[in-house]
Amino acid sequence: MREYYTITELTREFGVSTRTLRFYEDEGLVQPVRRGRTRLFRPSDRHLIRQILRGKRLGFSINEIREIIKMYKEPPGEVGQLQLMVKRIEEKREELRQKRRDLEDTLAELDQAEDACLERMAELGVNT
Repeated sequence: MREYYTITELTREFGVSTRTLRFYEDEGLVQPVRRGRTRLFRPSDRHLIRQILRGKRLGFSINEIREIIKMYKEPPGEVGQLQLMVKRIEEKREELRQKRRDLEDTLAELDQAEDACLERMAELGVNT
């Protein structure tokens, strides 16, 4: 395993911008070593970036990701982090289910509106 990764290497590996990695640094999620103006990321930073990006794909906010990372570093440690993660996953899943219900309701309303329009057009003798 390598001792350090440059910001360019990590942006290429993860397909993100340097601005994104700097944002994660500004948010305190990663703490690269500084050599002058150069940021050098440790393997642990690389792992955190992978986890942050995974959290973002799952729909977690930066604050939620920070909370989960913080739990890993402090008591109750990994068990607490895993329990919190399960709780957050359940919350996200329910949010998505609610969004699905909302979308289904909206689609049904659009279908009804379209049917009403088509019916009225037929009454007016307009071919569709």
